[in-house]
Parts: sequence; C-alpha cells; structure tokens
Amino acid sequence: MALHKGPEKHEERTISVNPFYGEANPVGGMTEAPPTHRLPDAPLAPSTAYQLVHDELMLDGNSRLNLATFVTTWMEPQAGVLMAECRDKNMIDKDEYPRTAELERRCVAMLADLWNAPDPSSAVGCSTTGSSEACMLAGMALKRRWAKRNADRYPGARPNLVMGINVQVCWEKFCNFWEVEARLVPMEGDRFHLDPQAAAELCDENTIGVVGILGSTFDGSYEPIAELCAALDALQERTGLDIPVHVDGASGGMVAPFLDPDLVWDFRLPRVASINTSGHKYGLVYPGVGWALWRHKEALPEELVFRVNYLGGDMPTFALNFSRPGAQVVAQYYTFLRLGRDGYRAVQQSTRDVATSLAGRIEELGDFRLLTRGDQLPVFAFTTAPEVTSYDVFDVSRRLRESGWLVPAYTFPANREDLSVLRVVCRNGFSHDLADLFLADLTRLLPGLRRQPHPLTHDKAAATGFHH
Repeated sequence: MALHKGPEKHEERTISVNPFYGEANPVGGMTEAPPTHRLPDAPLAPSTAYQLVHDELMLDGNSRLNLATFVTTWMEPQAGVLMAECRDKNMIDKDEYPRTAELERRCVAMLADLWNAPDPSSAVGCSTTGSSEACMLAGMALKRRWAKRNADRYPGARPNLVMGINVQVCWEKFCNFWEVEARLVPMEGDRFHLDPQAAAELCDENTIGVVGILGSTFDGSYEPIAELCAALDALQERTGLDIPVHVDGASGGMVAPFLDPDLVWDFRLPRVASINTSGHKYGLVYPGVGWALWRHKEALPEELVFRVNYLGGDMPTFALNFSRPGAQVVAQYYTFLRLGRDGYRAVQQSTRDVATSLAGRIEELGDFRLLTRGDQLPVFAFTTAPEVTSYDVFDVSRRLRESGWLVPAYTFPANREDLSVLRVVCRNGFSHDLADLFLADLTRLLPGLRRQPHPLTHDKAAATGFHH
C-alpha cells in the first residue's frame, strides 16, 4: 500500500456542499462545510456524504482506459452481487464462515490441478491479498527451508535470492524486509529478462532459491522456466547444490495453461517448489486476491503454519494479513465455476488476439518499433523508431493521457537504461472496438508530435508511473 503523510501544515480548506444534496428540501440539506483533513464535528446525511465522495472521485482516471494496470477492471454484474453479499465476511473466521473456507479450498485444488501438481491432493496452498503477499510467503518458505538445511552456518551466513532485474518490486521488498541479498541478473541487448545460465552462475551455498517470472511486467515476455531448471540441474550435478525454483506466475499462471498448454513451466518440472498467481489479474477477479501453492507439504515448513480452531477442529493458515474480506475468494470461485477451462481459454485468446492485432497496427504506423508483440502475455512494449527525433515515448504517454488513455512510459533497468518504452496491457474488457479507438487517438496525435522541434518532456521521472 502507498505510504501517506498528513499535510505539511494545518489545512483550513473545506468541502463545498451543494444545496441540492438535501434529500427533499435544498435548504434543509445545507450543513456546515466539512473539513478535508480532520474529522468533522457533526455527522452528515448519508446522501450528502456519498455525493461529496462521489464527486471528488470523478477526477480519477477511467479504469477501463487504464492500459498500465494488469488488474481486472470489469466483471459480470452477478459477480458484483456475490461480492456485495460477502464483503462483510472475514476470511480469517473460518469457523464462522465454513462455506467460504470451503470455496477457498476448492480454488486451491483447482489451481493445483491446473498447474499439474504430481498429486493435487497433496499440494498445499492459500489465498492472499494479491501476488505481492503470495511472493512474500513463497520467499519466506524458501528462506526457512534453506535455514534448516544450513542450521550449522545460519544466522552467520547471509542468504541470497537470484532473480532477473525485471522482477516485480515485491521481490525487492521481500529481500529488504527479510534480510536476504538480492542477486539480480541484468538485461543484455535484446534479452529483457533472466538468462538461465547467468542465474545459475550467481548461485552458491547461500542461495535460497531462484525466481522465474512467467510474464515479465516490463514487456510481457515469458522467462524460460524449463531452461532455468535445466541450468540448475546441471549446477547440482557439478557442485551438489540443490536450488529450488519459485515461479512468479502473477499474470502468466492464468494465461499459459489455457493458451500455451505445451509450454512446460509448472509443477511438471521437479525443481519448481512453489507458484503464485494474481487472481485479480488474468484470474479475472476484481482486486485483491492472489494465490500461493507449494508442490507438497514438505515444501512449506511446518513451523510457518499457524493453526486456528475450525468447527471444533484444526485449520492450518499461512498469511501475512489477518482480517480481510471473503468477497474476492468467492468471486474467484464464481469465475472458475462460470468459465471452466473452455471459457478461460476463449477469454484469454480473445485478449491475446486484441494485443497482437493492436501491436501489429501500431508497427504499421512507421513511427514505432515493437519489442514484443503480445503473443505471450497479452502485453506488448514498443519504443520510437530510430529515425524519430522530434518526440519520445514520454511525449506520447503525456499526449495520450489528454484523451483519457493511461499508457506508462518508462526506462528499462541495467544494463538497458538507454531504452525507454511504452507498454500496453490488454485485459478482458479491452475489446477490438476500444483498441480501434485507442489506435485512432494515437494516429491523430502523430502529426502534432512530428512537428515538435524536439522531445518536450523534461522531467521524465515524473512524466508517468510504471504500474505493475
């Protein structure tokens, strides 16, 4: 969550109340204007409070036009009704809400089967508030397993985690919070994600695991998980080091099983110990829900699991959060039930078709060079062509925002800081029709951009956010 602070000094500004916000009598609806940064002295009528909040939120961007976020921005009305019915249920109270707990258990079993666990009945897993929490849990399990194997050296030895520099920021947080050295494989040339051999070379006796990303947020490409496992197999043959792999399938974990069934990346690889995904991304559920699964119970150290009373019995739990609503878990089960394998395949294929079509048409404009084409994750990245000197990707992002489109522009990390790109995330609800409108707006902007004497965005760091 974002970390906020109060205003630098006491703010006297108040919220203006429209006379018509009164339910019947406009004059009777008038109240003292409430302050913005301290609790008001008196209550407001519910209709007035609603309208004040509603009006301010109109200034937010339209989530359906947000091509930066991977997070689901549309669900069926029936899913919304179910979520409204379950928003007061606390997931931690499993003895009070046993059916909600049962739906969570079923989702874990479905994912274990989807990800080809050797024995889905022995796989263990849990729901989380999103992939960030799921990654934290998976990282904790990796560290604890390493610490137990190296009890004679730990805590003197410092554990490390190997991953590509393109990982989502939650992995940097994990390494910071849990005092693990982050060993990052940099980008090189046209390789924008982890190189298996380079990752293996960074491993040593203090490596708790290697993270592979099934769908990089930088460009939408899959990392070669099978090749990574093969490189670590070879490392074990040479050195005896047995390094587990965690697959961060935040997005691809709900795309590849349906569109790329022959791609081997999951529990079919013996070295894959755990997998996470975001139910609220290509799992097609509103935020926030994620999932973390382990191959078998031995992959999740028992001492990390807490137990709560559940209908007079014992219910193991593993989470960083405690209280959270059950609505998103219920919505995930609804979506699994609603779509099934064929439905998910159709939805994800449609999304990929939109991405590949739009990427191809942007390339045909002549001003841009594609880095990826949306044929893995329904996500593609592109930059300006070498001959374009009058504007850059930051100018494009800024001008698109004027039409309501939120498209992030950002610079790649080491060793490709020279490369700045735009990224388009295609989600369910971003249809061919909306893609046509987006392309029309982009095409309309190009003549003005071409007439610029030079790129106009001076503060590129503040020009746009890189939204994962």
